[in-house]
Amino acid sequence: MTFAILILAVFWLAYSNGANDNFKGVATLYGSGTVTYRTALTWTTLATLAGSVLSILLAGSLAKSFTGKGLVPVELTQSSALLISVAGAGAITIFLATILGMPTSTTHALTGALAGVALVVGHGHANLGRLWDSFFLPLLVSPFLALGFAATLYPLFRMTRRRLGVTRQTCVCIGDAAPQPVQLTQNGAAIIAAPVCGAPNFTVASREQCIERYDGRVLGVSALNLVNNTHALSGIAVCFARAVNDTPKIAALLLAAGAAGVSWKLGLVAAAMAIGGLLNSRKVAETMSKRITDLNPGQGLTGNLVTAALVLGASRLGVPVSTTHVSCGAIFGIGMVSRTARWKTIAQILATWMTTLPMGAAVGAAIYWTLTRIGG
Repeated sequence: MTFAILILAVFWLAYSNGANDNFKGVATLYGSGTVTYRTALTWTTLATLAGSVLSILLAGSLAKSFTGKGLVPVELTQSSALLISVAGAGAITIFLATILGMPTSTTHALTGALAGVALVVGHGHANLGRLWDSFFLPLLVSPFLALGFAATLYPLFRMTRRRLGVTRQTCVCIGDAAPQPVQLTQNGAAIIAAPVCGAPNFTVASREQCIERYDGRVLGVSALNLVNNTHALSGIAVCFARAVNDTPKIAALLLAAGAAGVSWKLGLVAAAMAIGGLLNSRKVAETMSKRITDLNPGQGLTGNLVTAALVLGASRLGVPVSTTHVSCGAIFGIGMVSRTARWKTIAQILATWMTTLPMGAAVGAAIYWTLTRIGG
């Protein structure tokens, strides 16, 4: 019975993780108009499944980070009460943020839950100092690293593009017709000079229908195709890297329970993450893609390259960074450089990050206290 409850808690945690996190790797693809929401969702689901399958081989050391070993006494690391508390608190915290459309960190929620359990166990028996070195420091540093790299790399990429003679072109999509080049007026209207569908001139008052493209060639290859294809690959890489980094954290809760068989546990987590992303990722997708800053394909590509590099690097080192913090940090950096950052949305996301860990701690402590009182 206890193990069945743990399975349900872990499934809900993985589902919530998928709903909140799966789309983050392809958010810039959708936000820049490179692909549709449905296409982006398909790509992220497949990449997440692939990353989940290979996660233990590439990032096995992460599985040890969230068993509580070193944070609470060794005899508690396989405690059903601890495992259920961590999984349940993480699931509740992440699912609430998903309902609100706010991207947040599964790593933060799990870390908070562990801290809450450690506080209930008692300060004299819990190594709370390990939280700083193993969890807090990577979580605090990673978004600033991503912001700095993105803010530095994007101007360099932009300068390189200009030196190669690749110009930026604003287009608008009209019905099923191919994107047409337009000129933006000072009042935000988009004017098409060439006839479209037999009409002499056409004015579109909304900027939301306009997309930015690249006009020119690099080494004989269309600059637009080069950027879009690389952007798509980078988005898939981010989704793959996120699954590599997150799957072991969640699977660790089942692995610590000691039941035989690793494959079915990873399969359960992978399936739940995929289902959560397919059914409940739209609100977070809109926030990440549209509400933080305006993005063009080049900016989206820069953000994804920074995110993929940092998350994959952390996975190889066994450092539990948050894909959310890294991805959002990269987008924040691009928004600052391009001066299109929407600070209200950024403030809301930062507030969510600040409350995720204490909420996870409070819920984790409450669940653990209840379970230990019920079970003696």
